Amino acid sequence: MNELQEKILALLVAKFQGVRKDGLQQLAAAIGLQVASEEEANQVVDKLTADKVNGFVTEWRRTADAEIKKANDTYEEGLRRKYDFKEKNTPDPNSAPDPNKPADGGAVTLDAISKLIDSKLKGVQDSITTLNADKVATSRRELFVAKLDEAKVDGRQREMMLRNFDRANTTFANDDDFNSYLTEVQGDIAALQQEHADSGLQGHEKPIFGAVNKDGISSGVADYIKARIAESENKTLTGKEV
Repeated sequence: MNELQEKILALLVAKFQGVRKDGLQQLAAAIGLQVASEEEANQVVDKLTADKVNGFVTEWRRTADAEIKKANDTYEEGLRRKYDFKEKNTPDPNSAPDPNKPADGGAVTLDAISKLIDSKLKGVQDSITTLNADKVATSRRELFVAKLDEAKVDGRQREMMLRNFDRANTTFANDDDFNSYLTEVQGDIAALQQEHADSGLQGHEKPIFGAVNKDGISSGVADYIKARIAESENKTLTGKEV
């Protein structure tokens, strides 16, 4: 067993005390082939129940015992034939070979045990797949929310965009598919922000007398004041007619 499988075995032994260790070793080896880190192994072991583990070990032990018994019977039969031991109803050695007997003369095969492990661990594999998918979905949603926060999208518009994302989050085939969706959404957000900005500008009325200068006076008012000042000065300079 490698280091990860040994850690898994330790977890199984600690959690399922009293269960046959050889069965737990087989379960640890099988789980070790499905996970990539100790963290994932902990999560898988946490989801296992005593009933599932006992059922796995019982089925594995029954299959293993049957394979061992078959090998021993074949080995004993080989000895009888080799040393001319005979019993009643012993099959004729010249008859066709039994197709059900191992071709290697009694070596234990693990085919049946491997099939049992595959069938019993299907639920474990499904749990790992679901766990990984949930991690990816959560990470993508956090990134999407960060983009909304960055663009200061709030209110009903934010709720609507989050609902649409949650529906789409289960359909992304891979990271490229998700990034393509995120790029499109960023374009939509930019377009909405521009529309809001344009709408805000249209809501402001133009000054009646034109644009204002640095003193806050419109050009029309400034011209009017200049004209009145000039008119007043002309009247002051004009003397009384003789």
